[in-house]
Amino acid sequence: MLVGQTGACVRTLGADRAGELRIGRFLRNHRVSVSEMVSHARSRLLPRVADRHVLAIEDTTSLRDDGKRKGVYLHPTIAVDEADGALLGLLSAEILVHDGKPKEHCNKRPLAEKESRRWVDATAQAADLMEAGASRVTMVADREADLYEMFACRPQGVDVLVRAHHNRLLEDGTMLYDAGGPLPGSERLAVDIPAAPGRRARVASVSVRVGRVRIKRPKRNRAEEARALPDTVALTLIELREEQAPAGEEPLHWRLLTTHAATSLDNVRWIVGLYRRRWNVEQVFRVMKTQGFDIEAVPFEENRPLSNLAGAILIAAIHIQQMLHDRDGSAGRPIADVFDEEDRPVIEAIGQTLEGKTERQKNPHRPGLLAHAAWICGRLGGWTGYYGKPGPIVLIRGYARLMAMIDGVKRSGLVRIR
Repeated sequence: MLVGQTGACVRTLGADRAGELRIGRFLRNHRVSVSEMVSHARSRLLPRVADRHVLAIEDTTSLRDDGKRKGVYLHPTIAVDEADGALLGLLSAEILVHDGKPKEHCNKRPLAEKESRRWVDATAQAADLMEAGASRVTMVADREADLYEMFACRPQGVDVLVRAHHNRLLEDGTMLYDAGGPLPGSERLAVDIPAAPGRRARVASVSVRVGRVRIKRPKRNRAEEARALPDTVALTLIELREEQAPAGEEPLHWRLLTTHAATSLDNVRWIVGLYRRRWNVEQVFRVMKTQGFDIEAVPFEENRPLSNLAGAILIAAIHIQQMLHDRDGSAGRPIADVFDEEDRPVIEAIGQTLEGKTERQKNPHRPGLLAHAAWICGRLGGWTGYYGKPGPIVLIRGYARLMAMIDGVKRSGLVRIR
């Protein structure tokens, strides 16, 4: 049952009242599941990763939280091209439900029964990228992913980069936060910090400490789990510290743990750049929420339709981010990154109806490119083509209209638009 306001996202996806009702029935259908949506999205992703260094970026966001014990959360892993930052697609996603019932303390439960296993499961899923021909894969995550199993149980060929959360005991008896030192002759490093709520964008000048460390396996209450893990794991610690932040801003202080080696400032700069790509998943969440599809404005009483809606919105938000990244055509991504190849003639026919007489009103991108479709979505979303570039809200509107038009053509049985 839908409670509260109808919300912008279902109506946006449906394009009209009839479409909204169809989507509502779809979300409640027991044959529809997030796992099926993700499986289809992953099948589209894997052919794109050959010979690429892929960053598999994972994070968790709240879909509904009562501030106590009940809530619904989404944990996706997106694939990003290390070379140019292009969002390639969705690798995995999991819905987490808090039902409010008390649970045994996490220290007494096996990893398979803990929510933290999601980070390790996603890392295991990255093996699919290697099997699909990726030249290299790096898992990227924030502090919540600082788990021993993330490093100890990673698949062959998969590296890990996370922000440290625990001051771990090292093999030599010292502590992680005391390790490392300045690189010989290294200079300070400039780190771009993006804008966020309550924070302005800026460039931070940071000092750098680097050390090769060997962390000890933490204590485990279950002996059989402990025996399955190696006694130690060798990692690189990179510590970045901003001594003089602007007034009112929190100084940047990152401790990064990675399986990558760092023997020079160039290595450090490259690894920090990989970590900064984590912003891509935050951007996907922003498009899903109030700055885009507004998923939080559609509170469902049941978890199932909310979960299915989250899966559909996640995939749509990834499509919007893909178009945003290549709306100027510089990356040269193919239209198949977002749209089915069979829909291309319909999309191109719709695009022809949107072109005007002046050069500024004509699509500057070659058919078959994602930028060509992004221009069409921008125009359908209300962009005139004269001022700036279409933003996420405009692309969302245009994308919803375009998908509704494609659906209408398919339902009508038309072969082409005249």
